[in-house]
Amino acid sequence: MTPRSRPTTARRLLSLLALIPTLATLAVVNRPIVVFAQERYHHFSINRQSYKEQYGHWSTLPVPAGFRVNAIHAALLRTGKVLIVAGSGNNRESFEAGTFRTVLWDPATDRFSQVPTPTDLFCAGHTFLPSGRLLVAGGTKSYEVLEANIKNAAGVMKIKNESPDFGPRRFTKGTRFRSEAGRVYQSRADVTVPAATKMWHGTHTMVHAGEAEVWVDAVQAGDGPTVTKPAQYSIEGLTGADTRNLYGIAEKITREKQEYGGDKTSYEFDPVTEQYVRTGDLVKHRWYPTLAPLPNGDVLAVSGLDEFGRMLPGINERYQVTKRRWVPAPGLRRVFPTYPALFLAKDERLFFSGSNAGYGSDTEGRTPGLWDMRTNRFQPVPGLLDPKMTETSASVLLPPAQDQKVMILGGGAVGDSPNSTARTSIVDLDEPRPAWTRGPDLPHPTRYLSTVVLPDDTVFTSGGSSGYRGGPYRGKTRSDLLTAQIYHPDEQEFRTAAAPTVGRNYHSEALLLPDGRVVTMGSDPIYDRSGRNPGTFEQRVEIYSPPYLFRGDRPGIVNGFTSLQRGGRAPFATRDAGRIRSARLVRPSAVTHGTDVDQRSVALGVQRIPGGVSVSVPRERGVVPPGWYMLFLIDGGGVPSPAHWVKVY
Repeated sequence: MTPRSRPTTARRLLSLLALIPTLATLAVVNRPIVVFAQERYHHFSINRQSYKEQYGHWSTLPVPAGFRVNAIHAALLRTGKVLIVAGSGNNRESFEAGTFRTVLWDPATDRFSQVPTPTDLFCAGHTFLPSGRLLVAGGTKSYEVLEANIKNAAGVMKIKNESPDFGPRRFTKGTRFRSEAGRVYQSRADVTVPAATKMWHGTHTMVHAGEAEVWVDAVQAGDGPTVTKPAQYSIEGLTGADTRNLYGIAEKITREKQEYGGDKTSYEFDPVTEQYVRTGDLVKHRWYPTLAPLPNGDVLAVSGLDEFGRMLPGINERYQVTKRRWVPAPGLRRVFPTYPALFLAKDERLFFSGSNAGYGSDTEGRTPGLWDMRTNRFQPVPGLLDPKMTETSASVLLPPAQDQKVMILGGGAVGDSPNSTARTSIVDLDEPRPAWTRGPDLPHPTRYLSTVVLPDDTVFTSGGSSGYRGGPYRGKTRSDLLTAQIYHPDEQEFRTAAAPTVGRNYHSEALLLPDGRVVTMGSDPIYDRSGRNPGTFEQRVEIYSPPYLFRGDRPGIVNGFTSLQRGGRAPFATRDAGRIRSARLVRPSAVTHGTDVDQRSVALGVQRIPGGVSVSVPRERGVVPPGWYMLFLIDGGGVPSPAHWVKVY
């Protein structure tokens, strides 16, 4: 038998080329099967016990349709319920309709309820008071108007009253102001102008004009009524001496973009009655403010846009908690960008990490440092890498709080810049001259990262995006990061955690629950997946269960005190006293725009006693501010008990 000759190389190549279309067709036809198989295998992998023990596990919270909201703010109340505040939810139609929403979610039962919301709390500031009430102040008085939508020139009119003799003067909405050139402008709202005041300097009397401001719009559309220089305006309808004593002054009246305007209403949310309780108004209107808790229980309000969308130039104010009113703080002048991250330090100064949510000067007020509340002195903290990329970064007081170490994570350049950073830096505030040192990089350049302090002295981080509001980044139309990490401060390293399935960027929140899980919600992408159409607010809610929840039985607290004194000691009954190695007080979160100045974890001294353990609380107000905390007992394997609520005073 004559053996067959082997095909030539060219023949083999032609046969292979002929086979390629067939293989490609099979791949296309069977792609759904391949994808399905991959998804099933992934589902199998992430649900294995060994996987959960190492990486944790995500689940989706089923939210009834009537309770799905645009989550802008979230806070864990001392009742264990989560307050989710939307206000108008960054939706102009809801704002104009007066539809403002707040939802309560009970993680213990997964029940939801609606809370009547009196004003638009969208982009307000908030922090917890010693009573456990949530102070909420500011919000939205007016929505932004883009330049393309402005037909009539508009601006701020300052009305002057030079007469001290006839009291305040009220001008109704629609009051008309006339320029020397005959252009007419009318007011958007009622306004009351105080009378002038007399002051005596020896034998001389000085009169200081009363003044008030109001938005005005040109009656005539187009660019004709535009004014770019300061000018004086007469008020129509006045006669006699009023024509001389009452007049308007405007710096400019243009068709430029009009920013969001801040509100000045203020409330305490009562976790027992589950209602907003009105307090005295803010001194200044504020949109995007930070409310920073002070060591005596009072609160400092800083930064924000006023009712006309202007940055408040370092004008801050104090909430007197015992009187439930806001008062000026003229001795504490300091400029910050909006939503600055301010942490109460052990020495009772406020530390500004540099993290912020945007708005404001790109140079003034962005330097990290320690701010002395007694002297108004500010000690800059140098050494931060990528110092121009602190906008939309995250900051956290690393656990335990006694170590006085603050970490800044990620961030981007000012505004809608496409630039972001993977940088983390750490500062030790206990040093005589604190300075930033480099930490481990994040896996990706990241804005809007969520950071949650866990009871085992680690920090859970998740979500964020590399681009502005999840938008384009390095050629991709969307840049949400479906990643999560757990930072271990003792080893200064990130370890990979299970990946979420929902992207989170602008207007997203995450916080620790009393059972040790973490809830994540919100996200407000600028574009949809195609990158061509406006994005849709993310209303799905996910819950992360950390690895410690899959490592055997948890210790428990049978009973114990519901109040603790700084510097004191108290017993807590537990059947697991023999395995308890540490105890932590974790202050509940109140988070918005990546800013959470409340959360902190305080290490307690632990001593075994018959039937339980005794814990001791640090003395320093700067370490343990007054208020409600979650007490966790942690065993030698890092497994925490469910929380027991206690009030520290």
